Amino acid sequence: MKRLLSVIALFAIISSVKGQTLQDAYRYSSSELSGTARYIGMSGAFGALGGDISAMSINPASSAVFISSTATASLSYRSKSNDIMFNNGRSTADESDVELDNIGGVFVFTTSDNSDWRKISLGLNYTTDRNFDDSYTVRGTSNNSIDQYFLGYADGVPLELLQLQGSERISDLYAFLGENYGFGAQQAFLGYQGYVIEADADNPENTSYFSLIDAANFDQQYSYVSSGLNGKFTFNMGTQFKDFLYLGLNLNSHFINYENSSELSEFNNNPESATSEVYFGNTLRTNGDGFSFQLGGIAKLGENIRVGLTYDSPTWFYIREETTQYLETNSPLDEFVSVNPRTVNVYPEYRFQIPSKLSASAAYLFGKQGLISLDFGAKDYSNIKFKPENDVAFQDLNSRIEDNMKTAYDLRIGGEYRIANFSLRGGYRLEESPYQNTDIVGDLTGYSAGVGYSFGSINLDLAYSNSTYKEGNPVYNVGLTEPVYIDRDLSKVVLSLTFGL
Repeated sequence: MKRLLSVIALFAIISSVKGQTLQDAYRYSSSELSGTARYIGMSGAFGALGGDISAMSINPASSAVFISSTATASLSYRSKSNDIMFNNGRSTADESDVELDNIGGVFVFTTSDNSDWRKISLGLNYTTDRNFDDSYTVRGTSNNSIDQYFLGYADGVPLELLQLQGSERISDLYAFLGENYGFGAQQAFLGYQGYVIEADADNPENTSYFSLIDAANFDQQYSYVSSGLNGKFTFNMGTQFKDFLYLGLNLNSHFINYENSSELSEFNNNPESATSEVYFGNTLRTNGDGFSFQLGGIAKLGENIRVGLTYDSPTWFYIREETTQYLETNSPLDEFVSVNPRTVNVYPEYRFQIPSKLSASAAYLFGKQGLISLDFGAKDYSNIKFKPENDVAFQDLNSRIEDNMKTAYDLRIGGEYRIANFSLRGGYRLEESPYQNTDIVGDLTGYSAGVGYSFGSINLDLAYSNSTYKEGNPVYNVGLTEPVYIDRDLSKVVLSLTFGL
């Protein structure tokens, strides 16, 4: 019977039940420079300084540095420019938007004069860690066809699983395969029903397939659109001990909302090809919520020197995903074929763990005239975990993460110079790639500049930041694995209003 499989075939399919990738690991664990204009103007080098709402995000002790209760709101104009290359094709894509970078406040409570604990602070803050908005289209030629994707998944799958029976519909069998045999079987089904692949033998037990697309040069176009946010709400508690030590704790609530849609279009005019046009579309919707905490301290070493230390715990996420797919081709009879199940695959919730981070900071103050600050951090991305770890597919993915990712270091340097009520700021940052192979994601370099004016109880700040890095993402992780290379250039203009409460 069609629903009965051999043990060997079953194991061949189960290995492809999950669809998570190294790209997912990086996407959900990386962040952008976001926050107040003062913070961004100094490239985020605030770990030993405090006195800024966004400084809480890198050292929770910074809230206790505030002299009085304060609130800040920041809007940013975000502009992205991408230079994309796919095989021998190139294109560019530009986009921009306005977003709320952060909003938050700190409430400061002084204690009695005879207490060594001089101050207690409570803070609330929202920060956009990463904006996922992105879109591009790139076209190029290749000698590798989309057929390799479907052949890669079809190998070992019995033919009887891919054939409709009686009045069975495309949506019925696609849903059945997803519920019982997973993602890989669904891909094989799409390729077979879409006349991209064919069985070697018309036998229900057949498990080998060949392509209906003849080897040749292929004209391919890849389109990608994504949207969403990775954000964080922080509840902060800080305290000041005597005149030299500040301590703090952050409790962070994280959220992820992410969606992407992609389509690969492929054309060939080889007379030996039974199928000459393929349109393969995929949509992924992800949402998740997580928790982390941070512990930090800032110490005064004399009148001019400050040092800071922060521990970021792992971030523990619960992730939920949905996907939809379609495949459209021309058939061997020159008829247009649409294999569109119109079925939403809802996957079981899984856990995702981002590793901990340790950061050290130092700053030198030139009296009230200015300052220079330096932050250094380290995070071991090879400790990223998809869970449950006893899941066979997650074991394989976690092993690949360990082999391909590494400890990444980041360095931030910032300075500020005050002239009467004006403040001039500048900064530089370097973030190492978390990958062993920097063709996947390269090192990020960035710089920033800013200006602020104090009206007394109200401060108005403006900052500009720019960062560049390279990224290479495979179109698919099976068969058609040629990467789309992107040179990314991200700029932000941030305006912040800070006022006393």
